[in-house]
Amino acid sequence: MTSLAQQLQRLALPQSDPSLLSRDEVASLLFDPKEAATIDRDTAFAIGCTGLEELLGIDPSFERFEAPLFSQLAKTLERSVQTKAVNKQLDVRFFLRFHIHLYNPDSLIACVLPYHETRIFVRVIQLLKINNSKNKWFWLLPVKQSGVPLAKGTLVTHCYKDLGFMDFICSLVTKSVKVFAEYPGSSAQLRVLLTFYASTIVSALVTAEDISDSIVAKLFPYIQKGLKSSLPDYKAATYMIICQISVKVTMEETFVNSLASQIIKTLTKTPTLIKDGLGCLIVLLQRQKPDSLGKKPFPHLCDVPDLIAILRGISETYDISPLLRYLLPHLIGSVISHVTGEETEGMDGQIYRKHLEAILTDISLKDNLDHLLASLLFEEYISYTSQEEIDPNKISLLNEQFLPLIRLLESKYPRTLDVVLEERLKEITDQKKQELFHQFISLSTSGGKYQFLADSDTSLMLSLNHPLAPVRLLAVNHLKSIMETSKESVDESFIKEAILTRLGDDSIDVVLSAINAFEIFKQHFSSEVTISHLLNLFRRAELSKNREWYKVLEVAADILIKEEVLSGNTELSNQVVVHLLPFMVIDSDDMESAEMKIAIYLSKSGICSLHPVLRGWKEVLENVIKSTKSGKLIGVANQKMVELLADNINSGDPSCMLKMVEDLVSVGEKESFSLKQKVTFHVIMAVLISCCSSSKETHFPFAIRVFGLLQKKIKKLESVIAAVVRRAKSLERMVHLEDVFQLFKFFSVLWTYGSSRSHPPRCSVGTVLQTQALYAGCAVLSSQKPQCRHRLASVSSPVVASLLLNLRSPVKEIRRAAIHCLQAFSGVASQFQLVIDHVVPKAEEITSDATYVVQDLAALFEELQREKKLKSHQKLSETLKNLLCCVYSCPSYVAKDLMKVLQEVSSEMVLSQLLPMVEQLLEKTQQEPTAVLPDEAAVLHLALGKYNEYSASLLHKDPKSLDIFIKAMHTAKELYPGMLFSTVQITALEKITKPFFAAISDGKVQQKLLHILFDLLVNCKNSHCTQTISSVFKGISVNAEQVRIELEPPDKTKSLGTIQQTRRQKMQQKKSQDPESVQEVGGSYWPRVTLILELLQHKKKLKNPQILIPTLFNLLSRCLEPSPPEQGNMEYTKQLILSCLLNICQKLSPDGGRIPKDVLDEEKFNVELIVQCIRVSEMPQTHHHALLLLGTVASIFPDKVLHNIMSIFTFMGASVMRLDDTYSFQVINKTVKMVIPALIQSDGGDSAEVSRSVEETVVKITGVFVDALPHVPEHRRLPVLVQLVDTLGAGRFLWVLLVLLFDQYVTKTALATAYGEKDAILEADTEFWISVCCEFSVQHQIQSLMNILQYLINLPEEKEETVPKAAFDKSESREEMLQVFNVDAHSSKQLRHFKFLSVSFMSQLLASSHFIRKVVESGGPEALKGLEQRLLEAVLGYINAVAQSVEKNADKLTAKFWRALLSKAYDVLDKVNALLPTETFLPVIRGLLGNPLPSVRRKAMDLLNNKLQQNASWKKKTVYRFLKLVPVLLAVVQRNKQGAEQAVNRQTALHTLRLLCRNFGAEHPEPFAPVLNAAVKLIAPEEEEERNVLGSALLCVAEVASALEALAIPQLPSLMPSLLTRMKNASVMGSGDVYLLSAVAALQKVVETLPHFISPYLEGVLLQSIHLEKVTSEMGSASQANVRLKSLEKTLATTLSPRVLLPAISETYKQIEKNWKHHMGPFMSILQEHVGAMRKQELVSHQSQLTAFFLEALDFRARHPENDLEEVGKTENCIIDCLVAMVVKLSEVTFRPLFFKLFDWAKTEDAPKDRLLTFYNLADCIAEKLKGLFTLFAGHLVKPFADTLNQVNISKTDEAFFDSENDPEKCCLLLQFILNCLYKIFLFDTQHFLSKERAEALMMPLVDQLENRLGGEEKFQERVTGHLAPCIAQFSVAVADDSLWKPLNYQILLKTRDSSPKVRFAALITVLALAEKLKDNYIVLLPESIPFLAELMEDECEEVERQCQKTIQQLEAVLGEPLQSYF
Repeated sequence: MTSLAQQLQRLALPQSDPSLLSRDEVASLLFDPKEAATIDRDTAFAIGCTGLEELLGIDPSFERFEAPLFSQLAKTLERSVQTKAVNKQLDVRFFLRFHIHLYNPDSLIACVLPYHETRIFVRVIQLLKINNSKNKWFWLLPVKQSGVPLAKGTLVTHCYKDLGFMDFICSLVTKSVKVFAEYPGSSAQLRVLLTFYASTIVSALVTAEDISDSIVAKLFPYIQKGLKSSLPDYKAATYMIICQISVKVTMEETFVNSLASQIIKTLTKTPTLIKDGLGCLIVLLQRQKPDSLGKKPFPHLCDVPDLIAILRGISETYDISPLLRYLLPHLIGSVISHVTGEETEGMDGQIYRKHLEAILTDISLKDNLDHLLASLLFEEYISYTSQEEIDPNKISLLNEQFLPLIRLLESKYPRTLDVVLEERLKEITDQKKQELFHQFISLSTSGGKYQFLADSDTSLMLSLNHPLAPVRLLAVNHLKSIMETSKESVDESFIKEAILTRLGDDSIDVVLSAINAFEIFKQHFSSEVTISHLLNLFRRAELSKNREWYKVLEVAADILIKEEVLSGNTELSNQVVVHLLPFMVIDSDDMESAEMKIAIYLSKSGICSLHPVLRGWKEVLENVIKSTKSGKLIGVANQKMVELLADNINSGDPSCMLKMVEDLVSVGEKESFSLKQKVTFHVIMAVLISCCSSSKETHFPFAIRVFGLLQKKIKKLESVIAAVVRRAKSLERMVHLEDVFQLFKFFSVLWTYGSSRSHPPRCSVGTVLQTQALYAGCAVLSSQKPQCRHRLASVSSPVVASLLLNLRSPVKEIRRAAIHCLQAFSGVASQFQLVIDHVVPKAEEITSDATYVVQDLAALFEELQREKKLKSHQKLSETLKNLLCCVYSCPSYVAKDLMKVLQEVSSEMVLSQLLPMVEQLLEKTQQEPTAVLPDEAAVLHLALGKYNEYSASLLHKDPKSLDIFIKAMHTAKELYPGMLFSTVQITALEKITKPFFAAISDGKVQQKLLHILFDLLVNCKNSHCTQTISSVFKGISVNAEQVRIELEPPDKTKSLGTIQQTRRQKMQQKKSQDPESVQEVGGSYWPRVTLILELLQHKKKLKNPQILIPTLFNLLSRCLEPSPPEQGNMEYTKQLILSCLLNICQKLSPDGGRIPKDVLDEEKFNVELIVQCIRVSEMPQTHHHALLLLGTVASIFPDKVLHNIMSIFTFMGASVMRLDDTYSFQVINKTVKMVIPALIQSDGGDSAEVSRSVEETVVKITGVFVDALPHVPEHRRLPVLVQLVDTLGAGRFLWVLLVLLFDQYVTKTALATAYGEKDAILEADTEFWISVCCEFSVQHQIQSLMNILQYLINLPEEKEETVPKAAFDKSESREEMLQVFNVDAHSSKQLRHFKFLSVSFMSQLLASSHFIRKVVESGGPEALKGLEQRLLEAVLGYINAVAQSVEKNADKLTAKFWRALLSKAYDVLDKVNALLPTETFLPVIRGLLGNPLPSVRRKAMDLLNNKLQQNASWKKKTVYRFLKLVPVLLAVVQRNKQGAEQAVNRQTALHTLRLLCRNFGAEHPEPFAPVLNAAVKLIAPEEEEERNVLGSALLCVAEVASALEALAIPQLPSLMPSLLTRMKNASVMGSGDVYLLSAVAALQKVVETLPHFISPYLEGVLLQSIHLEKVTSEMGSASQANVRLKSLEKTLATTLSPRVLLPAISETYKQIEKNWKHHMGPFMSILQEHVGAMRKQELVSHQSQLTAFFLEALDFRARHPENDLEEVGKTENCIIDCLVAMVVKLSEVTFRPLFFKLFDWAKTEDAPKDRLLTFYNLADCIAEKLKGLFTLFAGHLVKPFADTLNQVNISKTDEAFFDSENDPEKCCLLLQFILNCLYKIFLFDTQHFLSKERAEALMMPLVDQLENRLGGEEKFQERVTGHLAPCIAQFSVAVADDSLWKPLNYQILLKTRDSSPKVRFAALITVLALAEKLKDNYIVLLPESIPFLAELMEDECEEVERQCQKTIQQLEAVLGEPLQSYF
């Protein structure tokens, strides 16, 4: 819109609106615009008057508008022609009228805006002209367009973004309030508007992220108006807005003060909103926090009635502190103003004090307000009273006002005033202010505590807590005077707290004064507090240290024992007695002592009379004191107390005494520290024991408690007593030990016996005792003379040895004590001086680390291991010998620990010194193992540890050491199985380590040890021993010569190299040996050999391993000889030998290279023996080992292996390759990898003879693998062959493998296979061969194919057995050619089969997906360009050779074979061409198409077809080359010569043209126009062509026509008739022909391409497609012909317009009606799909045409009344389905007349009755489709349904309904349709279609059908179960009225009394169906049903009776209630 147009639009007046001049549409809220245009003014006026009448009924005040607004003149008024003045008058208040949407849009929106979320708001907005973007209401345009009500969020957002709109809402409210103010009673009518106002403005404030000043400024005037308003709702809304502004905006203080003042001032105007106003004020103050609101609002706030009560209510939920913070200062100030006479006018001065009192009483002061109030009271008081010339009366008046306030504050907040006064007290220094302070204090109840004391110059409270005791005493005394005189105002709680605090004072004087004060004030303390604090004094009292305590305790006892304290409280009495009992116990003889005095005082104090347990103690104590001497007073008095207490407890009340006993037990459990406590404990324990022993009825729980208590105490004493006793005994013994040496022997026992494992059970030395003994020994040693210490340090004394072994004790203190003892020997000359002087300086290290001494001694004696003898060597040696002498001279437990100390000390001398002891212990172990002590066993193990590399040389120097070691190795007896150490044998074996064995310099000793090891291994039965020997042998480094000696037989002296020598030796042995010796050797020798070989398997440290090779081969040869049965199977031994040989070879040649002759002579390696081993053995494992060995040897000694290569592989093929395990597979792989490279490397390429020999060997080896292949597991075959060829070289020998595989198939597989399985086996084999090939590169594969082709060319054409002439030549050529396929060994047939198979395989390989993938992976055809060319040449060369053979053998029997072979060769050529680039391919093909031979031309076309079918994308240049082939191919098509081959060529040419057209026709249609012309001529009816050629021509027509599109139109006149004729012929010929499929495809393509140009032929097309439906349906729905035909029909139905198709449909219908079977269905399906595809406008325009057609078609049943009902029904259903498809697309308006027209068509008088069948069937189908919508039209059907139900009910009438022979069947069908239709109407009824009248009309006809046994019993039963019962049940649901349920149920129940059992049975079924539908609602019908069911329970018909029982059971399940009790 231009700017000028916009300006004009803004200037336009409402009367210029164009809608005023038009009556097409009229603005209306009540009616649709078009509908409103049809309503005249009179009608509108009448509607308005009616509305006014209704308004008058609601509110009579509308009466005054009747005359001016609704007069007759209003009808004729047209506002648009009135003057401005008249229009202004029309805008009267209260009513908007006359084009208000144009003249009053703002007012209209204002009216409807509160209802913005309703539909009426949308209707109003849609009336307005708001399309201009400049319009203020333009933002509502989306509402107008979408018709969706305005969302609240949108409204709120616009409100805070557009301040004009916000102002509109606010002003709307103010205007409305102003208007309604004139009508006081109408405020409720504003509620909607005010609610809208509040919710919108508050939501806008909440939603806005930032509320600007402009928004607040805009709202403030309206807030002020709202606060001043008398309308509660308006004011409440204003409060809400203020709160929200307070929350979101920080306002200036003046603004806040102003706002708060207005809120306060207007509070009382609306009494109902006072609470809300206060809440608003609190929120404002809480959020804004102003400093002060000033004094002005305060009086108004105080005027609020029930102010404090309201605030209390608010404070229960919310924090009102901000308001109180404002109120409190002003209230206190006002109280003072009232005192001074400065009162506010008109205010009662007392109200302020009352408010303060109420606040203190009712409101909890939070947020430090109590502190604020106290401070205000104090400051205001001081401020006022400190004025000069103040009136005393006013001060007294002020005191009077403040006194209740301060007292209230103290009672509610006791600590607050104290805190404030304490703070202010520090600040007051002025004398006058102190006086004022005391005046203020006097007002409070606790004022006295702030009174200054004259003597201390500080307040009472501070004096009580003063650090100086005299000041505290002064304060307590002052407090006592206050209590006595009550002068000061001191609160009770302060006094109590002060007294109790001072009772805990450190000063006795203060405590005494405090307890006197306590006595004065005691009535104020509870009994519990009194007893608790006074007993605490008894606990603290220390009479022995300060006698002053006596006075304190005396007063305390007096207070405690007063009757009012303990009266009647047993528990407290018990507590007092228990705590005073220690002070009553006598623990002193001194009568003047404080303890004695308090004991006597307590006995006389009255406690003895108060508690029964102490009754009589006063008299007893007096008697004791009088009668007992002072020395014995303690014992006698306490004994008497025990007796008295025990007697009182036993004689007293059991329940009380039991509690007392419990308390005594609890006292006894406490720890005793002082003398008094310990004596008390003994007294209590004596009492308790006495009670337990003397009580007649012992209370078991207390006895247990006493016992437990005693047990705890005794346990604590036990350890102390034991130590004391032991110590005493030791001292006692020491007294008797006269000799100091004996003493130290005793000490030595104590020092060492702790580690003994053999001590008696109760004779052990603990760590503590051991430590004590060491320190005692140290003390005794220190006091000894040097001579004595010298003797103690001698070898004969055990002292030094005992101390040394303590140096490695795990206990640190023992080590420290031991080193202290040794320090006493420092400097003492002795045999151990060297060790002592070495150890003592390292005391700190030894004390810190338990293992240090072991390492230190090892370092000390390390010199002995060196060969060079130093000066100190002799001394060290002597010292060590002395220590070792101690080892075997001392007890075993000492020897054990001493050996541990010397654990790291090793040398020959050490071992030689210990040998006698080891021998002795070994002897003892073997003879008396049970007598060996654990410590002896430990010593033996430790001594054997000295056999190590440092002492190994002793073994050959001292044969005894070797013998002892061997003896230990044979000592297998286990000692102490539970102990940590193992057997002696294991320990000895573990000493044979690598360093130890290497340190033995004598080879004979090493040999002997090895021999014993192997002997032990043979004879050992212990697995641990076996493992140990194995690990020992594994660890040591051994010379192979030593092992060889052990492997030789006992009589063998030298190794034998060759087999001949071995055999000769064996023969001699056989002659010389007797049978016994042979058996002996055989019996023990081979197990030993086996074990040694097992050890050698994992032996790495073996020197000169080649030495073993001859011996191992010797062993292997002996294994291969026949062995006696007792020797057992030697296979395992063979495997071990072979494995050892393999290990040795790998060690000698790790990289697989040759071994030098000086290391290993080739002659010693007997490969023949290994091969013999393979041949002889039957074990796969042996084979594996042998093959692995041969594989390794092949790289070391290749010549020796090559001599035996065929033997190896022949064996492998026969055995190993047949095994299915991974290991066997690895063996084969390794053998191939190792052996074959040696063979290939032997062919250096220098000699042709060598090369041919190698090739022949390879052929033989490959033949072995191929022959073995059938026996190889399937999943192993491919890897085995791939590995073989890979190793041989795929480029050179892959073709050999393939040829041998073909040979095998031809020779063996084909012959051995049954005829039926040949194809499957060949296919599987071919797949396998392809898999093998594709494991190699494409280059290798193509090279192999060329090699095979060359080989095939070299093979003879036939096997010529009868021509001797050419034999020489042949043999020559055979010699030149490698003999892979032996022609002489095969028949002619096998030769031919071989050739054919070879060529077939090539074809399959080249076409396989694996091969293609390989080509792609290798870089595509470009990478193989040269190879492909060569392959093509080879194929063409072979084709040439085969073609010659074809000509040669044309007349022979083999002609067919050669033709087949040529075909296969062409196939190979085809596959090769597929690999060719197109640029090379096309010229080749063009040349082949000119070939004179028809077969070549056909083959060329086939190749071209294959290329075209690849769907590749070609370059433009290539496309033009393809198109140049079209004329050439067209020439082939047009050559019409006779001969089957020629016809095949023409057919192929047509196929090729079709493919060319498919690929290029769309983009280049012109070259294909002649092709269509030629194809049309071919299919002309007058032309006689072969069917296959015709089929191809038809397919060509289809493809070319779809490509040419419009260019094909000129051909249609000749094409379509021919095509339809050919189709007709095809349908006649039958279904199995390709010709038929081609015809259908052609027609489908033409129709699909040119649908708008086939109308002249449409009828023919329709007829042919319908006729063909039957033919194609027989082929199956998935058949290609059927799919094509369906596509054709869909194309006809969906692409043609109705104006074209419908006339053709009508005409076609007339033709097919004559022969309707099988044709009507397809025909109607076309029409149905067409109707479904029609647009609404098309359907409306053609509805009449379609209606006429359907009326004619629906008459089908009436025109065929006597035909088979089922067939007619099927056909009719097709017609109805088609009609229903149209119905669902109609609207209600268009369907209703059609339905009634159909109804009339069926019900007219002269209409055949059969039409009813059709109509009711149609109604049923429509009801199913339309569901609930059908009830809109079904009303007219109710009566006809009811009438028809009665007319076909044979129980009511005998007349036949149909004039036909099959009347019953038709009637049954009619009933079925009616019941089904009714069921669907009832099922989908949601609009209460089934009214009472309709229900009553249908009920009886339906129920009466239960008697209608029309059609016989079976039909009746089926109808009831399937149709009638569900219909009646659904009828009951649709009725939904229990008033109709009862008659329905009753009528059904009446049928249960019918004479016919079938009817009764049907009624029962219906009853059950009814109940299942109604569920719980059926309960109301149950009472009337029970009698009928009861009758049926005894029915004469068993079937009915059973059904009745079943019905009752199911009713129970449905209703959930048991019914059996009713019967």
